[in-house]
Amino acid sequence: MARAKQPKPPKRKRPWKWALLGVTVVILAVVGYFVYQAYGVYNGLDKLSQPTTDPKYTDYEVKPTEKPPEWEGKERVNILIMGGDNRGLKENEKARSDSMMVVSIDPPTKSIHLFSVLRDTYVDIEGHGSDRINTAFALGGPELAMQTIGDITGLDIQYYVYTDFEGFKSVIDAIGGIQNFDVEKDMNYVDNADGNRYDIHLKKGIQDLDGTKALQYARFRHDAMSDFTRTERQRKLLGAVADKMKNGWNLLKMKKIVDSVDGYIKTNIGVDDMIKLGQLGVSSHIAGQAQVPPMELIGGEKVGGASVLAITDEDKLLAFVQDELQKDSTVPDTTSTSTDSSVQSDGSAVTNSNSTSGSGASGNTANGSDNK
Repeated sequence: MARAKQPKPPKRKRPWKWALLGVTVVILAVVGYFVYQAYGVYNGLDKLSQPTTDPKYTDYEVKPTEKPPEWEGKERVNILIMGGDNRGLKENEKARSDSMMVVSIDPPTKSIHLFSVLRDTYVDIEGHGSDRINTAFALGGPELAMQTIGDITGLDIQYYVYTDFEGFKSVIDAIGGIQNFDVEKDMNYVDNADGNRYDIHLKKGIQDLDGTKALQYARFRHDAMSDFTRTERQRKLLGAVADKMKNGWNLLKMKKIVDSVDGYIKTNIGVDDMIKLGQLGVSSHIAGQAQVPPMELIGGEKVGGASVLAITDEDKLLAFVQDELQKDSTVPDTTSTSTDSSVQSDGSAVTNSNSTSGSGASGNTANGSDNK
């Protein structure tokens, strides 16, 4: 009698295969999402430097001049940041760059120096005679502005970034605002343009700034020192923005920032250099900041009945900028500390320590050959 066939045991389920498949799908989804984000960031950055028909950046009669040497990534690079008020412009009318700041970055020392340029500085503008420096942008666009500011500072300015009020606000909001910022005084100003959209009302004290409040802080100049203190505030605010970017730098935030500034910001920085500059900025520190021209090199003049700021000695101004580039305010100054002892009538010794303070030590050097 034939033995009955034994049934085959059922195949054991292998749940680990499904778990592995699930993990693989998740990984692919995450990688795909980040590739999408990276692609969006790259395209967004590239769009900022594309040619435009916007009259703010075109239709200038600019004589061809010798361009600064291209930045290769290892030598000092200088970027002109300009803020303009585009409100109320008539057709084909050009805006002035009412805020101008040179960001000078030295890759070997990972140091950044900020130079605020006073907008009423009276200078020679190539091909246009003498005028306030903030008219260079209106007369010849960003190229003439870079050339003019490069002439008075002695710096090769390779790049520019231009934005208006709304672009500035968008950047601040995109990075999540500035937290615990010290507003040093009450600031109030009524601006009747655009239905009082840009009125300034800030209270003194530590507070969080969104884009609107940050713009109010950066614009305010209605005090005794006018543009002098305004440029100080702008450098202070830019330093806070740099710190916020360094502490929260990531691809997701970068995509949000790029998307938010679309249409508000224009630059000649190519996308590859933007990425290199971004990486350099994260690893660098602000070593110093200064006003150009400094108070000791300013002379008051009247042109057409209006007050302007004359540079009293152009050679000294060039030397001033180079001297500032040698300083690093983050390095303690221990070069000149002396101790003097004297004796009181009761015979006890009195020790007086006198240290000469400075704005920074000269530990970080900048190659003069890189700075025109």
